[in-house]
Amino acid sequence: MSNPGFQVIARRWRPRQFDELVGQEHIVRTLKNALTTKQLAHAYLFVGPRGTGKTTTARILAKALNCTGGPKADFSLDDSICQAIEQGSCLDVVEIDAASNRGIDDAKRLREECQYPPNTCTFKVFIIDEVHQLTKDAFNTLLKTFEEPPAWVKFILATTESDKVLPTITSRCQRLEFHPIAEEVISAQLARIVKADGVTAEPAALAAIARLANGGMRDSQSILDQVISFSGKKVTEADVLAIYGLASEQQINGLAQAIATGEATKVLTLCDAFHAEGRDLMRVLSDLQLRVRMAVIDAVKANGFSNQWGAAMSTEQLVRILESLQASEQSIRHGLSPRANFEISMLKAIEQSRQRSIDLLIKDIAAAAAGLPREPGQKKISSSLVAPAEVSQATSPVSTPLVSSSSEDSSVLASDSVVDGDERSLVVDDESKSNPDSEIDAFAFNLPTVSVPLSPIDSKPSFPGDKDFEAAVSALPQALRDKLKQTLGAEFTALRSIPSDKLRRPQ
Repeated sequence: MSNPGFQVIARRWRPRQFDELVGQEHIVRTLKNALTTKQLAHAYLFVGPRGTGKTTTARILAKALNCTGGPKADFSLDDSICQAIEQGSCLDVVEIDAASNRGIDDAKRLREECQYPPNTCTFKVFIIDEVHQLTKDAFNTLLKTFEEPPAWVKFILATTESDKVLPTITSRCQRLEFHPIAEEVISAQLARIVKADGVTAEPAALAAIARLANGGMRDSQSILDQVISFSGKKVTEADVLAIYGLASEQQINGLAQAIATGEATKVLTLCDAFHAEGRDLMRVLSDLQLRVRMAVIDAVKANGFSNQWGAAMSTEQLVRILESLQASEQSIRHGLSPRANFEISMLKAIEQSRQRSIDLLIKDIAAAAAGLPREPGQKKISSSLVAPAEVSQATSPVSTPLVSSSSEDSSVLASDSVVDGDERSLVVDDESKSNPDSEIDAFAFNLPTVSVPLSPIDSKPSFPGDKDFEAAVSALPQALRDKLKQTLGAEFTALRSIPSDKLRRPQ
């Protein structure tokens, strides 16, 4: 007797019982409880991505329904009826491919077959795969049958596109959602397979295969079959990367770190390596997006900052990078030069990571001012806005503190700064020297429409080099000056007098 032909891993390792299903524990629990309590629906709709076990689960359920002494969840694989169902020779379990039997005539034949009771089994089970391929007329032909089938009929429908199934059909079925299987679960299952088959495989190689499978166990097993054909009895990560054009985990991490630290030269070096090694750039982009997503989640959990990439990255920066990468997908996929578009996308991601919003800059300045140490002879600074009623739209914004002790007027040092096209101003006033321990004067950050009125001021301004000007600048705390310079590029340009009644004191 000749030996049976070779079977691929996906067929040899196809689950035969509920306990062998991997990654769909919620489905197993639901069906086992239904079988135990005998609360079985007349129609089930299995929905989920390809390769997640929908058709396999339908066959297991058919065996559980028709096994000797059933329905029961813990049936024996040695049962003759179960073996007939596995071999496809049971006349009472009919598996239909809706892609090739999708018309109204096929639906009429199915409706007629439902009228005859099973020959040897308890139930006549109809498994309709890719049910969304049925035409609208075929669906309508089966509506009444799906709603009130004979007592001996069970329908199990499977689809990857549930939105194409008529709502009138979906409402007559019990819907079960099959989830994409986690990469860790797929890797563990592949490790069991290679061990049983006498194949040595690196954990990194199995992890790469799991990444490629996108949550499908069948896809991962098919990939493993191909890699074994290429590598023989020893599977390495390099073999997997070479066959499928993947970038290694180290390369993806290196690219992410280069973007975070702004190393454009390193980014371009990695891009050259991807091109020379024949890597799939869309796959590299997808893996990088997943890496950024992990960093975003880490930043959210760590109160706004992540250090996964060797540099402190805020949630805002990471989200900007992710949006930039997502916007570049179409240009890389459909552009005339995918390599050039990929390089430009990486450089844009660096620029996006360096941009800051106006609101965050304002918060940084306010936080820096609030946290300044109090030194002898200096005032503590806190936030306060200029009164809106005293805003003049015809004047330019001014900024900075004053050192005049005049009871009538206070000197103000002005600095103009432009951030992303928006002109901002900062005002800090000083009370009389008669109250050197005053806790608060004023720290004002004006919105683009808010400015200190200059038109009523008649005093002559002083400029850099004047004695009063230099004294006012020196009176500013060094930490505040540094912060203004770093974040806004502020430069102090003029010293004027503003009447004290024009400034709103904090209450």
